[in-house]
Amino acid sequence: MHQNGVHYSDYLRLDKILDAQLPESEKNQQPAHDEMLFIVIHQAYELWFKQLLYEADSVAAIMQKPALNDNSPELQTVVHRLNRMVTILKVLVHQIDIMETMTPMDFLDFRDMLRPASGFQSWQFKLLEARLGLKYQQRHAQEYYISQLRQQHIDIIKKAEQERSFLELLNSWLERMPFFEETANWQDYKAITSEGDGHVFWNDYRAIYSGSLAEAEQNNLQYFDAMFSDTAGQNAERHLSPRASRAALFIMLYRGYPILQLPFQLLNSLLEIDEQLSTWRYRHMNMVHRMIGTRIGTGGSTGRDYLKGALDKHYIFADIARLTSFLIERRKLPTLPAAMERRLGFDFKQ
Repeated sequence: MHQNGVHYSDYLRLDKILDAQLPESEKNQQPAHDEMLFIVIHQAYELWFKQLLYEADSVAAIMQKPALNDNSPELQTVVHRLNRMVTILKVLVHQIDIMETMTPMDFLDFRDMLRPASGFQSWQFKLLEARLGLKYQQRHAQEYYISQLRQQHIDIIKKAEQERSFLELLNSWLERMPFFEETANWQDYKAITSEGDGHVFWNDYRAIYSGSLAEAEQNNLQYFDAMFSDTAGQNAERHLSPRASRAALFIMLYRGYPILQLPFQLLNSLLEIDEQLSTWRYRHMNMVHRMIGTRIGTGGSTGRDYLKGALDKHYIFADIARLTSFLIERRKLPTLPAAMERRLGFDFKQ
């Protein structure tokens, strides 16, 4: 080996990593075998959180560019890295399987020695949520949210909350979809209804959607207007604008066209990120209930009850998930005009 070559141990800083496990139970002369497992798993979590932040920052840097071709290598990179984040989150969920090899009595051997440390003090995870789009006002138990963090970490998270999140960048990207603003794409469109004051396509789509609703679903039409109409009032719970929501729904409906395949994969990846985050919270909640029952967490939280509240409230890409309420069968989709089909098939010259 070359004298100045990189060595495996040095490159990975194994001297620091492998010496970073210092069980409290050993310091207190009451060795608890499972504390080593507890430490290693949580250190692994923090390393994966670091990687998730690294990927999230990289895709945000691409998405904030003023122009992003929907069939470009850059968009492919965004989709690829979002899918990597999904895979990492699946690993985080599966790590709970390892944690659950520790029994409640095993945990009690060292639990009280950890106070007031708590997983709630993981500032990296809160930072990840903020970077993706979870705002302070949307958080469960806001008064407790940063109470256990050090000031330097509070400052980092608050700064992230003031910056444009990935969800806001997604909204801007969707709003830039040009298909409905270019009248040449719709000159030969054969409308089926003359009702409505919106774009001819969306007038038709609303009529078809209305006809597909069961009697018990009629309120969905008001919900449709609230999501997609430019005249709808502001809704604090909605994070995608009507224009962005229309673009996202159009992508879902016509994802079979070549130019919409990558955008659809992007939207689907975000749904999977939310699903994996939710699954992780659910598994974590059940594990806590199994380990400590109704007792409070080591950091002073309500334990399972707090985790249940976060599980119910901390969906980041809920607006995308809600779009499935407005899908119709493929056979009922409005037929696109030839000019629009050419646009969606990469053939811009004909």
